Amino acid sequence: MFTPTTGRVPRLNTRPRLRRIIAALAVAAGAALTWAAAVPAASAAIIPVPGPAGAYGATPAAPGGTIQAIAASGMPGWQITLIAIAAALAAATIAVFLDRARAGRRTASTTG
Repeated sequence: MFTPTTGRVPRLNTRPRLRRIIAALAVAAGAALTWAAAVPAASAAIIPVPGPAGAYGATPAAPGGTIQAIAASGMPGWQITLIAIAAALAAATIAVFLDRARAGRRTASTTG
């Protein structure tokens, strides 16, 4: 009938709050991916520019010298290797943290 009050507010569990934050981030990431997939399809229209030769007529030649094209072959192999190593280290670090957090919640009767 009478409850003792210590003046302290009971501490709420942070797991439900963390789950809500993760769910909100997952929804935001999904929305961003959906938007990124829809934008190229929506902007694939050719807009004609009116000119003296018609909508898609020939353009006048621009005077100029020679153009030297620089061929780029993409990302170097060492950068790909560095990204793969960083991803593996990040995954291993997260796995260790999750395993330690899970081991901390086990009771003495379930370990063994």
